[in-house]
Amino acid sequence: MSVFEGMTVRLKRFGLRLISRPRLDLPLLLALFVLACAGLATLYSAGGGNYSLVGGQAARFVLGAVLLVVISRIPPPVLRSWTPWLYMGSTALLVVVAALGEGRGAYRWLDLGVMRFQPSELLKLTMPMMVAWYLHPRQLPPGWKDIIVVGLLIAVPAGLIAEQPDLGTALLVAGAGAFALFLSGMAWWRIGLLVGGAAAAVPVAWQFLHEYQRNRVRTLLDPESDPLGNGWHIIQSKIAVGSGGLFGKGWQHGTQSRLDFLPEHTTDFIFAVFSEEFGLVGVVAIMLLYAFIIGRCLWIAMNARDTYSRLLAGAIGMSFFVYVAVNGGMVAGVLPVVGVPMPLVSYGGTSAVSLLTGFGVLMSIHANRKLHD
Repeated sequence: MSVFEGMTVRLKRFGLRLISRPRLDLPLLLALFVLACAGLATLYSAGGGNYSLVGGQAARFVLGAVLLVVISRIPPPVLRSWTPWLYMGSTALLVVVAALGEGRGAYRWLDLGVMRFQPSELLKLTMPMMVAWYLHPRQLPPGWKDIIVVGLLIAVPAGLIAEQPDLGTALLVAGAGAFALFLSGMAWWRIGLLVGGAAAAVPVAWQFLHEYQRNRVRTLLDPESDPLGNGWHIIQSKIAVGSGGLFGKGWQHGTQSRLDFLPEHTTDFIFAVFSEEFGLVGVVAIMLLYAFIIGRCLWIAMNARDTYSRLLAGAIGMSFFVYVAVNGGMVAGVLPVVGVPMPLVSYGGTSAVSLLTGFGVLMSIHANRKLHD
């Protein structure tokens, strides 16, 4: 058999395997669908009925859904074997961004001609995959040697992302890797030492922040000190959230976004628009939906059949929780403005695609458990 014929046979077998494994976690899939619909409805209102805006986001959802279905049919052992190459490839793209990237004040994007691509989004998935891959064959809980190696695996891409500069994404990527390490059963005294060391390093890290990043922290502490400048975002966001009351002003009846008081009302602060239009009742409802998704992710992790799958699924679920908590805290004015979008609600970028791709990995882990039950 020639090399070409051998490759053809392997491709056919792979295609048949994809077709023969249509196992999706329907409760999780339904929750994601409802969340995406809520996001599109909010985006339509926040964008003033801009169909092109909604259409662009819907296209991202469709692309992400296709990737979800495809990846859900790839067995976890195959994903594990691909992990080092995916990690090295996504890290290499960060080096390319440093040389050829573009953006407004920060070089985070690669222009592919037909679309712009943000490679740092890949690390939100490949980072926990790599940490899980490294810890999979090793004795757990990990000792200091393995913790140091994992720290280096996290530090290299996180440092490259921070240099773009994109501190928010760098922290999210580092957190995704740290979650996988945390779930490996680290002793609490080791966790305490690491957290204490990180806290002690904050004054040193402060000296390396850009001035606009320092201003975001200062603004959080006293937004009224510059109400027409740095404090504008937080002040207007809190006005929007508070004016929603119990039941909200109604869909397409929010004033802060429609009268252009609220900046970035289709991206980072779209949850303020949702809060204004649907009130406390709507916020509680969507938070319960987020809680169900996160709980389902952790349930899949608990029932995973191997260390790699367990650590990866748990890290994805906990990272999703952080996205929700950070954006919600930012909109409510209790966390600094860091440019973290509300998952599957905020518009733009490749975040929706990368998130749904991650859920495809969760579906694969879930399907693998069902196949062996």
